[in-house]
Amino acid sequence: MSAGTKALLLAAALLFLGGARDPILVPEISQHEIQVRQGFTGANLLLFGAILTPEGSRAAQDYDIVVVLKGPVQSIRLREKQKVAGIWLNADSTEFRSAPSFFALASSRPVKDIVDDKTAAIYELGLDWLQLSPIGTIDPAQQARFSAGLVDLKRRQGLYQQNPGGVKISGQVLYQARISLPSTVQTGTYTAETFAVHRGKVVASALTRVEVSKQGFERFVAVTADRDSLLYGLFAVLVSVGMGWIAGRLFALV
Repeated sequence: MSAGTKALLLAAALLFLGGARDPILVPEISQHEIQVRQGFTGANLLLFGAILTPEGSRAAQDYDIVVVLKGPVQSIRLREKQKVAGIWLNADSTEFRSAPSFFALASSRPVKDIVDDKTAAIYELGLDWLQLSPIGTIDPAQQARFSAGLVDLKRRQGLYQQNPGGVKISGQVLYQARISLPSTVQTGTYTAETFAVHRGKVVASALTRVEVSKQGFERFVAVTADRDSLLYGLFAVLVSVGMGWIAGRLFALV
């Protein structure tokens, strides 16, 4: 083999290896802080970014993008009601110790068409793969029933969302997705994680955060309740007495 041929093969190998390097994600979000005030009706977030090579140029491959927005985890006790002698009574119950207070997923295609079940479970790519962590020993069938019930309840409240096709990719460089937060969202730190997937493999991920906090009178009430329960209790009693007195005076005038 001539020296020129060897050099050509080496250059081709280097080019192949350079093209095979994983991309990087440069994510951004339209709001890094959401303030919950009186009359808060929810918020619309735009999650966007770019898919680049390590050198900062256009990645130029067919990547799928999955964006997952999660709220603070919480412990939730779920009770199942059964009808006994015409009366609905609490029957079985279970408690989940790490249920996200909010979960939204947007993807460029349905997740089942992007990754296999194992990968989806590892990265929690979808409502079917949430790791809710039930407390105590529970029958697998019963666990599946309670998990499905919790997910269905949260979906009807607008707190769990899944939008296949919700990510738009332009020129295999820029991507964007919109996620709506309802007015009932819990305060705290929300994580927005973006995954780049190529041929069923997650090749890059990036994380951004959003702070949801109460402001104004709502913040005063929340902070007082947390730091000084006695003062909060007295304040609540005074408000109740005052409202009752005002209502009594109004009825007396009628």
